[in-house]
Amino acid sequence: MVILKSSNELEYMRKAGAIVKEVLNGLHDIIKPGVATKSIDKYVNDTIISRSATPSFKNYRGFSGSACVSVNEVVVHGIPGENVLKDGDIISVDVGAYKDGFHGDAARTYPVGEISDKASKLIDVTKESFFKGIEKAEVGGRLLDISHAIQAYVEENGFNVIRDYYGHGIGRELHEDPAIPNYGKPNRGTRLRAGMVLAIEPMVVEGSYEVETLDDGWTVVTKDRGLAAHYENTVAITHNGPEILTN
Repeated sequence: MVILKSSNELEYMRKAGAIVKEVLNGLHDIIKPGVATKSIDKYVNDTIISRSATPSFKNYRGFSGSACVSVNEVVVHGIPGENVLKDGDIISVDVGAYKDGFHGDAARTYPVGEISDKASKLIDVTKESFFKGIEKAEVGGRLLDISHAIQAYVEENGFNVIRDYYGHGIGRELHEDPAIPNYGKPNRGTRLRAGMVLAIEPMVVEGSYEVETLDDGWTVVTKDRGLAAHYENTVAITHNGPEILTN
């Protein structure tokens, strides 16, 4: 069941979204060669708590981190730990903040030092595909119009979208209906209505979109070990067009 948010509830979601935005912006100064992923997680955790909020992912279904920290071939759900970033890596950080009863959720992929041209293009295409998608996030449109726009842009640029993991509705719960694939045919899916809030999150890979989960039960990697990038925002559907709550 899709839960529509009132104007008052959207105000609360803007506050949660603003915390997520602050954290993601601050990571530009944290992420560099020689930094352990657990240090990134600590920054995320401490910043969210300092804003009188709670990390949405901490202990969610047993996840140990406050952020999902995914390096290179890791698509999503990377567990922060002792591994140290090196020059040429790319790292996706997915952050959620829970404040006053509502969640905000967003992700970015960052370069670590000097990265390859292909890795840089992957990051840029992933980000731009999100914005191509929300061009279709209009009242009266169809959910898969967003999905199709993301897929079309990604594939035009020589990359692939992940099929096994989706975006989602968000609000009082971190994951709500509807599920939002990053692929699909246009003019299909749920009709978009004002008050819907969606976590739209292209996950894009340089090679095959096939993935597997490592033995820790969380870390999702590309089967061919090609690079992966992730870009996500929490987006409200309004009569004035899409409003990004985390950007």
